Amino acid sequence: MRADLHARHPVADGTVLGILALLIVAVPVLNLFVPADSVLHLSTFSVTLLGKYLCYALLALAVDLVWGYCGILSLGHGAFFALGGYAMGMYLMRQIGDRGVYGNPLLPDFMVFLNWPELPWYWWGFSSFPFAMTMVVAVPGVLALVFGWFAFRSRVTGVYLSIITQALTYALLLAFFRNEMGFGGNNGLTDFKELVGFNLQADGTRVALFVVTATALGLAYAGCRAICTSRCGRVVVAVRDAEDRARFLGYRVENFKLWIFVVSAILSGIAGALYVPQVGIINPSEFSPLNSIELVIWVAIGGRASLYGAIAGAILVNFAKTQFTGYLPEAWLFVLGALFVLGTLFLPYGIVGIGRAEAK
Repeated sequence: MRADLHARHPVADGTVLGILALLIVAVPVLNLFVPADSVLHLSTFSVTLLGKYLCYALLALAVDLVWGYCGILSLGHGAFFALGGYAMGMYLMRQIGDRGVYGNPLLPDFMVFLNWPELPWYWWGFSSFPFAMTMVVAVPGVLALVFGWFAFRSRVTGVYLSIITQALTYALLLAFFRNEMGFGGNNGLTDFKELVGFNLQADGTRVALFVVTATALGLAYAGCRAICTSRCGRVVVAVRDAEDRARFLGYRVENFKLWIFVVSAILSGIAGALYVPQVGIINPSEFSPLNSIELVIWVAIGGRASLYGAIAGAILVNFAKTQFTGYLPEAWLFVLGALFVLGTLFLPYGIVGIGRAEAK
């Protein structure tokens, strides 16, 4: 990949952060203060939809960090996203208390239905918001650390690494489908009531979740850019372009790859945690390998090794998905496949590559 693909992009960075800042100000005003009968009013449904797109953008950013800059094509990042989502979902389930269908103040409804005698030990602590947020970061991070430590020290690379990351997420999919695992089985976790004491159905809460998501995306973008332009980031790019040469020069290649992989997994987990309270459900389908493949397509279409291209690709593809699944749901997968094939053939550097080519 050309050197200009990992250069600084001050104009693009300023544009991304500026748009996010504008959204943080404009969306609450248009939803909460503009009358509902005004053409400028932004519905709560639209706020939630935008928040979901930004969660996907944060996930795509994580994939671009590990794939675009480190050269690790992970087909399992959907697993880290889902694990962060389940950690948040477990906290939200504990907040239901005796307001569930069965009125049990301790056990979630699905556990009462399945005749669980007591709360499993791995649910302990999830009534605490700080503990749950720690798990949002720790569970994906630790899994990525353990998985990456073995994979990278075994020098598993290329398509073989992609296959085992896909196998990882598929194994988790099968595990979380089992009722005896204690995560709701195929129905997952849903019927959430409140988040840190605020009603999840209230307009103000929805707007607040959007603002938090946009802020998290902005901070993650700035953090990823700082990583990519740092000395360590330049070494990571060198590992991507010539791993054997970087190792010959004395760099512990596996350590750099592991570091980026863990950071990317943590960002994915945070994206999942922000996603769940906005959509109102988390179930094993989020572990589907197809989801992980699809998010790689977002990054490829937007333009990898740019960060802002990943954000653009995630938002544009998911906006198109919303439109097509509303009018022609059976055609969406064909459209997605066509976008990927045509993008690969005619836009090898993604949508953002058009601007770079014109600039030259």
